[in-house]
Parts: sequence; structure tokens; C-alpha cells
Amino acid sequence: MRNGRKIEKMEKQEGGRWASAYAQRLLYETLLYDTMGAMKNFWDGLKRPIFAVAPMANVTDEAFRRMFAECGRPTVFWTEFVSVEGLLSSGKEHLLPDLWFEKDEHPIVAQIFGAKPEQFAPAAEIIYKLGFDGIDINMGCPDRAVEKQGAGAALIKQPELAKQIIRATKEGAHGLPVSVKTRIGYTKNQLAEWLPALLEEDLAALTVHLRTRSEMSKVAAHWELAPEVVALRDRYAPKTVAIGNGDVASLDDARMKTKASGLDGIMIGRGIFGNPWFFGGATPTVREKIERLVRHTEVFESLYKSDLTKKEGKIKNFEVMKKHYKAYANGFDGAKELRIRLMDAESAAEVKAVAEEFLTGTHKEPADVDPALP
Repeated sequence: MRNGRKIEKMEKQEGGRWASAYAQRLLYETLLYDTMGAMKNFWDGLKRPIFAVAPMANVTDEAFRRMFAECGRPTVFWTEFVSVEGLLSSGKEHLLPDLWFEKDEHPIVAQIFGAKPEQFAPAAEIIYKLGFDGIDINMGCPDRAVEKQGAGAALIKQPELAKQIIRATKEGAHGLPVSVKTRIGYTKNQLAEWLPALLEEDLAALTVHLRTRSEMSKVAAHWELAPEVVALRDRYAPKTVAIGNGDVASLDDARMKTKASGLDGIMIGRGIFGNPWFFGGATPTVREKIERLVRHTEVFESLYKSDLTKKEGKIKNFEVMKKHYKAYANGFDGAKELRIRLMDAESAAEVKAVAEEFLTGTHKEPADVDPALP
């Protein structure tokens, strides 16, 4: 029924990173199956409101999620999105690190994207074998390279193709719950036409970014439309979990938005940058923020061999971490100067040294530079 050889090959290619992944899947299934032999939908057992980390390319990797597991986890984790075509290619080993996760991250959903229905079933089977709890299909990404393939937000313009993709994903998912993340429309509000097409496919969950593709993130999210999302869900697929996304500033804001809209949950993207305490509700001190920045960097380098001072073995580039420094080092005295120094770092060791100098106050400006200058 399941091809253990593929998992063994992955283990060998990834240097043991996938060790026991297949065995963990077999054990985990004892919890996933009910007494009738049907796979459970993990969404059914989640306490409302549901809070989720939005899938973001080169952001929501395992190192990023690890910070939330340590500081205050969401209800559900999402991976970065991965191309189904890439997962089926000869170079898939380069994509597999985007699907790394630890067992304490359950429940965790893998997000995929593509435009060819025939590729989704075999890709879903790979995700199933890797031990994920659910599969999410991206139908809202506005990236031009993604849309050029006919994927992401481009699928809003092709509802019949979107339906075929959902069905194909279910065929390979072995009963894992399948969900979709999308937008309210392409150039205008198309909820009345677009959402029923998706909901008719009996999705486990539907996340709606409350902007159009054309709006990107240039305007405020249309939270006034959230009740319409709920009404359509109630009409076409009452059991589908409805989640809203866009401009969520805090956990209290997320709770308020679910209460006002009737949504089952909220997905947060930009609001969690540099703030792994978001879901736990704690307010970190400056020292805690900087120490967490160092911890994040060390985990990233350990996982992805990103040290720029070494020429070989990199899985992800150290530059990926630098967007996080802008978020961590923000809102306190000396933050700008600290960010500038962090941007020049090339390894976790260098980041730690810069952080320690800042915390101990031992960093000195060069003698020929006036520290009062901007």
C-alpha cells in the first residue's frame, strides 16, 4: 500500500533528516484513524478560534516554526509552499528541506502549488508519506513566476481547473484533509462566484486572504467581507473550516475579528515577523528579542548549513535570515545601528558576537566615525 523505498531514498539523500519518517507515519496513523477505518480530519478536533501561521516562501521554514514551538505555538503550522512539479522532478531533493518538520509541530499542513491536475495526486502521496496532517493548495499567490505557470492566484480565473486540482489532490492524499488558501477575487470581489466553486469540492478548510490579487497588500484587508465568506460557507459546505487572513496586528485583534465575523479562525502572516511570542501573548524584553534572534540564527544555520564563510554544503543561503533581523531589531534604542551590523554578518557566530557586544555595551564606533551622525 505504501512505498517505503521512497522514504528510505529520501533518508539517504538528506543525511538522516528523514530517519524514521515512515515509521513515525505508521505510528501516527493509530491516532489518525477512527474505529470505522476512515482517516480523521484533524480540523474537527481543534478548539475555536483557530490560529495559524501563514505559509510564506523563505520565511516559514522549520527554523522559523521552531521559534514558535519554543515561545508559544499556534493552533496549526503551515510549511512554505512547494511546487508539485518540483516534487516530482529529478531535483526534488532540493525542495525536500522546505518540508522538514519536527514531531512537536503537529498538526502541520504542507502547502503546494501548480496548475497541472495530473501532478497533484503523486505529489499528495509524497506529502502523505512524509507524515503531514493535511495538504493545502495555494490559489492566491500573486507572484508573477507562479502565475505564469497558471498556478496561485491565476486559478481564480479558472474555477473548473481549480476543482480538478482539488479532486486530484484528494486522490493521492490517502484521506488527509485537503484545504485551499485563496483571495476574494482577482481584480474585484468575486466571492459569490469563486468560493462556491471551491466549497462544492468539500474542502476540509478554506482560508481567504481578504484582498484581491490586484490589490496585493497595498490596501487594507476587506474585513467587512468576512461575514460574506462565512455565509457562503454555511450555504455550500457547513462543515468546512473558514479562516480569514490579512492585517492582523495582535492576538487580541485576531480574537476580535473571529468574534465579529463568525469565522472559525485567523491566519497571520506579516504580523508575526520577529515576534515568536505572538501566540503565547508575552511581551519580550529587548534582551529576550536579541537572544531569540541569535537562537533563530543558530537553528537556521544548524539545519541548513548556511554559513557564508564556508563554500560547500549549503542547503539554504544565510541571506534568508536577514529579513528576520529587520523585524527582531526594531523598536528600541540602538536598533538601527544593530540592524546595520547584523546585515554584514555571514554566520551564526558573527551574529552572536554582534549581539553580545550590543547587550554588554562593548561595541565601539570606529575612531574616525562620529557616532552622532545618522
